[in-house]
Amino acid sequence: MLDNKTVQEIERFVSVEPRSINEISDYLKKNWRTVDRYLKEIEEEYKTISLKTFRGGTRGALKIAYFSSPERVSSTKLQEELENEIMKLKRKEDFSAFDIFQNISEKNKKAIVEDEISESSTNLKELIEILKTTKKELKLFSGNLSWINLKKGKIDLFQTLEDLIKKGVKLKVLCRVDLNGIENIKKVLSLNYKYGKELIEIRHREHPIRAFVIDNTSFRLKEIKEPTGKIKELDKKIFIFYTIKDKEWTEWLSKIFIKLFNTSIGAEKRLNELNKLIK
Repeated sequence: MLDNKTVQEIERFVSVEPRSINEISDYLKKNWRTVDRYLKEIEEEYKTISLKTFRGGTRGALKIAYFSSPERVSSTKLQEELENEIMKLKRKEDFSAFDIFQNISEKNKKAIVEDEISESSTNLKELIEILKTTKKELKLFSGNLSWINLKKGKIDLFQTLEDLIKKGVKLKVLCRVDLNGIENIKKVLSLNYKYGKELIEIRHREHPIRAFVIDNTSFRLKEIKEPTGKIKELDKKIFIFYTIKDKEWTEWLSKIFIKLFNTSIGAEKRLNELNKLIK
């Protein structure tokens, strides 16, 4: 059975350079049929590895696994325009999640608008229920992981994240790794050491999206609107949460995540340099 630890071992091995099935078999100490099945599952479900067969149909056929770098993400002009904005912009204020939401079929989307002063006062229970549905992998577009500190009564977002790691869920995070959020980064990475599992990967990247992508099957976007202070315009702070259960659009956002993730700097390298500044 393919578990998340094996997925990460394969990803790390293949990320260095493309590998043949025999090379991966030797590395994992498993037979080539098992490895072939693993690679097909990773290609289909995680989309982090791609397979290519040379001399197919001959006795000398060679199957190569290489790390995916999805150059072609968008299948429509609209998606391409949104992709370009996400790749180019750095601040959440410069991008509206509604631009994605408006293009989803009515039956596959839901929006919740909350008039609250802070995110800790919003419906955190709903977010926790969504996160709990994650079975294999959670991809996270974040600012500086400040959401992990949200609590309300018995609701604790960090504890929910920890419960997912205990179950073996893989977590990949794109966020700013800087002095402002350094303690949040360390807190999340500490779960790798606590449970002896390398399930969490964090990479530094500034981007305009705030979202959770759950198992490549659904995603949840967050948008915050501030009062403008102008007459007959928005006069209060509102939080908007968009839940999308659309296969095509979820795969699209997942590919964008992978494209950004594969070209971003690992948190460990950034932390080493940041720690020198605060000694």
